[in-house]
Amino acid sequence: MTESPYARRRRRSSARHRGPEGPAASSPPAQDPEPDPREVARAIVLRQLTASAKSRKQLEDKLADRNVPEDVAREVLDRFEEVDLVDDAQYAELYVRSRAGSRKLARAAIRRELATRGISGELAESALEQRTDEDERADAADLVRRKLPAGLDLSDRAERDRAVRRLVGMLGRKGYAPGLAFAVVQEELAARSGAAAEDDGPGEAYPDAP
Repeated sequence: MTESPYARRRRRSSARHRGPEGPAASSPPAQDPEPDPREVARAIVLRQLTASAKSRKQLEDKLADRNVPEDVAREVLDRFEEVDLVDDAQYAELYVRSRAGSRKLARAAIRRELATRGISGELAESALEQRTDEDERADAADLVRRKLPAGLDLSDRAERDRAVRRLVGMLGRKGYAPGLAFAVVQEELAARSGAAAEDDGPGEAYPDAP
């Protein structure tokens, strides 16, 4: 029988707690009865949700790390979903807005992050529909303007090329497609060059000296 991802994570967690020497030495028998695993699982989930919104997979991982049996974890999380305390669709929508707003991440980068949290396919794409091509282009331009050094000499070809590579790389790390990144950087550099040219334009005309 194939081991489930939950069981594999739980097994790895148990191995970490045991350490390299094998099972821990036996301890004196506990006086109190074993806690109800469902109550333990509910308490863990509530603490996690109180700290911040979580996807179902994130909560599953936390329960596995705490060695909660898989069937108990499933039962508890199903109940939390029934009462809308765990809602991956809502979580995904909030996550997209947060990451786009605070980090200016492109949809490709947010999509990858959602996948690591167990949200992919139609659920992820539905949440990502909040972001348009125009939104991404505007955010990319804003990032470039923020990162453009004030003293950049755009008349120096080598310095300009270094700035282009650095800015395109920065946008790439945030998930923007290479074509879009390059176009936005060139537009912002052209805008900066135009502004500089206007600032350096002809000053007040003086009459010829007698």
